[in-house]
Amino acid sequence: MILGLSLNAYTYLHVFISLVAIAAGFFVIFAMIGGMTLRVMTKLFFVTTALTSVTGFLFPFKGITPGIVLGILSLIVLGLAIVAQRRIRESSSWRGTYVIASVLALYFNFFVLVAQSFEKIPALHSLAPTQSETPFKVAQLITLLIFVSLATVAFRKFRVAD
Repeated sequence: MILGLSLNAYTYLHVFISLVAIAAGFFVIFAMIGGMTLRVMTKLFFVTTALTSVTGFLFPFKGITPGIVLGILSLIVLGLAIVAQRRIRESSSWRGTYVIASVLALYFNFFVLVAQSFEKIPALHSLAPTQSETPFKVAQLITLLIFVSLATVAFRKFRVAD
């Protein structure tokens, strides 16, 4: 049991939080592309993204796993995004840091979503049972390219409102 929940219930909670973080993150990034800031959605994105990492750390794993490393990196990037967001009004030089760190935090969550999809969804698992096969690599490459594109467009379009 974790936090008084069965492992199964805790897993569902963790997945739910992760999906909320991903959805909120897409709203935030598309708002950036539209030149807007969604304050409430951004807070939801930051909080649920942090909770995704924290709840991920509580699973009963032994030793350091790739998920734990990615969770630590996610929290570092998220911290940078939060600092940049708070300083962006003082100096527009933080704008790029805010955009890139936010997109990277969303990418980390989505990367895990793709990996977990290949692990848990039977049709995808049969295509890449060890996640070293070409379909998995292609899916992750496409994911990376999409997020690089999103970051590039958001970086060009997002401006801080005066």
